[in-house]
Amino acid sequence: MVRILGILVGIFFSGWLLVTFLVGAYTYVSSPPAATAEAEFHLHPKEVDWSFNGPLGHYDKRQLQRGFQVYSEVCSACHSLKLVAFRDLEALGYNEAEIKAIAKKRQIADIDPKTGEATTRPGLPADHFPLVYPNDTAARAANNNAIPPDQSLLAKSRHGGPDYIYSLLTGYRDQPAALLKQFPDAKTPTGLHYNPYFPNLNLAMAPPLTADGQVTYGPGNPKPTKDQMAKDVAAFLMWAAEPKLETRHNVGRAVVFFLLIASILSWLAYRSVWADKEH
Repeated sequence: MVRILGILVGIFFSGWLLVTFLVGAYTYVSSPPAATAEAEFHLHPKEVDWSFNGPLGHYDKRQLQRGFQVYSEVCSACHSLKLVAFRDLEALGYNEAEIKAIAKKRQIADIDPKTGEATTRPGLPADHFPLVYPNDTAARAANNNAIPPDQSLLAKSRHGGPDYIYSLLTGYRDQPAALLKQFPDAKTPTGLHYNPYFPNLNLAMAPPLTADGQVTYGPGNPKPTKDQMAKDVAAFLMWAAEPKLETRHNVGRAVVFFLLIASILSWLAYRSVWADKEH
């Protein structure tokens, strides 16, 4: 009896879910939701041919150094990199002396051992990059009530990763006339900036890369155009978010090779063991 009752209850709830789904589907088809500016004009990130794409991908250390330079001279004024330590820059090709010099330029919050009071000191290779703002309140006060996101994991936390970062940095433009014609109330508010690669089309961050040559690259590097600087800093932020990518690729290739050899040996062993048996 209990089993029959359980079956009937299951059938009832299954039927109710089916009816609810059909009613919802009919409502959506008969009265579809109104179109929005975000749905109509939001663009997916551009696809970029990064050196680290694919199972054989690897980081271009010269590009990462250029990207770090763009971050240091442009992005670090507002965006923190709290999960990256100065000594991690060794992976970019910097030597010990260069890392010490980079760290020394930053002031790190500390406690005076003599007085116990808060103080600052020059950075050391073991320190992490310091926060730009001490807390969210200070960040909002300095950025028109917007909080600049920490960039340590930005390339992994945004759909499209480095493609999104590159597209966003190069995507600032005037609102298209077609948007304002179709959605007159969607005009970009004062203090915000139109960018079709941002989910709601308008963001508080002004264009950070404003002109070619904004950052001066050293000899042997490509011209620092806005497009090149955007690619370089996007690649650097990908490294910041996934510094072990090359190691992961190497391990993956080794595992695939091992499985291939093991499969071949297993097949040969099978043929040898069952050679005198009818199949």
